[in-house]
Amino acid sequence: MENRPLPTEINLHQQSRVLELTYDDGARFSLPCEYLRVLSPSAEVRGHSPATAKLQVGKEQVGITKLEQIGSYALKIHFNDGHHSGLYDWQYLYKLGRAWQPLWFDYLERLAAAGHQRQGPDPFEVLKARGEVPSRLPEPEPEPGTA
Repeated sequence: MENRPLPTEINLHQQSRVLELTYDDGARFSLPCEYLRVLSPSAEVRGHSPATAKLQVGKEQVGITKLEQIGSYALKIHFNDGHHSGLYDWQYLYKLGRAWQPLWFDYLERLAAAGHQRQGPDPFEVLKARGEVPSRLPEPEPEPGTA
């Protein structure tokens, strides 16, 4: 059976616009609100196929107004730009944390290809400048006989 990490702690930092998640396997992620908004799992953003996905622009200052736990499997995130569709299940949030670099760089490339440019500092660079790490993954278990 596949191990599916579950969050043990969820903290929203309104001023810095960062959602911090800690998982039961030891992973810890700091995810900027802009990043969560532009990679929303909603059909409005993702579309029903890659061809119908809608590139999100101008979300640099977006914040989160409310977090709503849905059962034991997801969060519904309410953003201050009115967006609140799409459920961020625990595995999707884990993926966003684990793969933040390629996902963010892909978004920036798609933005540039469409002739748009972000305004303001990169939210991940801001995190790093404060001494925070966007993603801390658990240490792998040593293989038997190697410890």
